[in-house]
Amino acid sequence: MEVLCRLSYSGAMPMITTALVPQSWEHVPVPRAATSILTVLLLAPLLAGCGGGDRDATRRATSVLTIGEGSTAVELGVEVADDPEERSRGLMGRTSLPEDRGMVFLFEGPTTASFWMKDTRIPLSIAFWDEDETIVEILDMEPCEADPCPTYGPGVPYVGAVEVNEGWFARNRVDVGEPVELRT
Repeated sequence: MEVLCRLSYSGAMPMITTALVPQSWEHVPVPRAATSILTVLLLAPLLAGCGGGDRDATRRATSVLTIGEGSTAVELGVEVADDPEERSRGLMGRTSLPEDRGMVFLFEGPTTASFWMKDTRIPLSIAFWDEDETIVEILDMEPCEADPCPTYGPGVPYVGAVEVNEGWFARNRVDVGEPVELRT
């Protein structure tokens, strides 16, 4: 399924071979138009589950990150990247991100690792928080398609970060020093 989803996003169309047709049909000539219709009928249900950019991000947003306290607190639906592969992939290749969605990056302990925007197509803002669950830095990051790409880090140890559309923190009046709480 994942391979079909990736192929559909890239614009490539997988080839249907006789392996998908029962052996007893192999000797029956099939007109080219019928082959195309068969391809669509076989792949449509599979590709329907792939989802598109915004809808796919909405489906995966399974956690809520609350930033701030009381009446000024804001909530954000987030995907959680908590293993090296997920953190490495991040939001690469996405062409859009819903305004109220983001991606949280969780680390096993304090780190000073930097982020980069290699193959990320949308401008993002990132907030880093420390072990006290307090935002220690907010940065804006620009897409980068060719090496070398700039790196972004808070300059102090942190345990989590959240990426959102560029400017989201400013639009929601989120500042350094705000508390964060992740609910899964």
